Amino acid sequence: MSSFTSSPYWSTGIDALHAYVPGEQPQSGGWVKLNTNECPYPPSPLAIQAIQAATSEQLRLYPDPHGTALKQAIASHFGLGVDHVFLGNGSDEVLGHAFMGLLKHSLPILYPDISYSFYPVYCGLYQIAYQQVPLNVDYCVDVADYRVPNGGIVLPNPNAPTGVALSLEQLRTLLIANRSSVVLIDEAYVDFGAQSAAALIPEFDNLLVVQTFSKSRALAGLRVGFALGHPALIEALARVKDSFNSYPLDRLALAGAQAAIVDQAYFEKITQAVVDSRDWLTAELATLGFQTLPSSANFVFTTHPGHAAADLLAALRARKILVRHFAKPRTHKHLRISVGTRAECEALVAALQHILGASANPQEVSV
Repeated sequence: MSSFTSSPYWSTGIDALHAYVPGEQPQSGGWVKLNTNECPYPPSPLAIQAIQAATSEQLRLYPDPHGTALKQAIASHFGLGVDHVFLGNGSDEVLGHAFMGLLKHSLPILYPDISYSFYPVYCGLYQIAYQQVPLNVDYCVDVADYRVPNGGIVLPNPNAPTGVALSLEQLRTLLIANRSSVVLIDEAYVDFGAQSAAALIPEFDNLLVVQTFSKSRALAGLRVGFALGHPALIEALARVKDSFNSYPLDRLALAGAQAAIVDQAYFEKITQAVVDSRDWLTAELATLGFQTLPSSANFVFTTHPGHAAADLLAALRARKILVRHFAKPRTHKHLRISVGTRAECEALVAALQHILGASANPQEVSV
């Protein structure tokens, strides 16, 4: 990390930006990596084959700037038209284009006070007014709290880092109450137990749904995201994209993502494996005294009443197990733990048993 805080060569306002800080990516082996919500299983074999086939002399040529074949595959998957689909270099880029193209108005946008920490970064970058709406005492979104004048609403569903999801009926209620502004539902984790708002797109022309291939499709390394919505919303995103980068997805990413969304059987297999491990992990954490929110994502948000989350984070890291901790007022007592393979989850539980046991028996070494 650079120590520079400013420079006379910087554009106005750059020194005031607070950039997003991604989870640690260790450069050495031997880690149990449960901190960035990546899929613990390999991509679809069909996706690997498609990527290999696309690795040819054709790489000298630009990719399709519209990603037509991938758009068609996504549209078919969701029962929508191709003009309802937008592609981007990961869902973070798609979100960034949406903030710029759809959410910059005179009124502030609304999003939860505990949610994806990239949202305030976009607001700072694009100078968008915002208001954070507190989750309730159970760390849930109450859609009634969003019945105030706004320039747009952004909700992760399931929420991150809590993992708690809203039902389709709750989302419909939210949309009905906010027909005059764009409602963006960020569905990075929807495939692990929540209902996609994509089913509501024919009913609401102000709804934008954003998804990614990084989690349930196991393609975080390809950087493929997409948005679904009314063609007028998609057109705004396209105008921003084409003013920024005409070719956001390369040939390998387009080929791999198209094959991945077609391989439904493999998708269902690995998502169910994650769900099974999540349920097992939640039960095991309970036996150790942890209190875990009900998760519909590929991670759990958990706290132990007798142990500081920061201490547990450090003790786990000493054992080469990475989890995530957000040291903010309403989240500092919790750890967010990505769901790994069963073996990785078992390693985590064994480490926690030793850490908690050592704490109860001071003569043992705790870290």
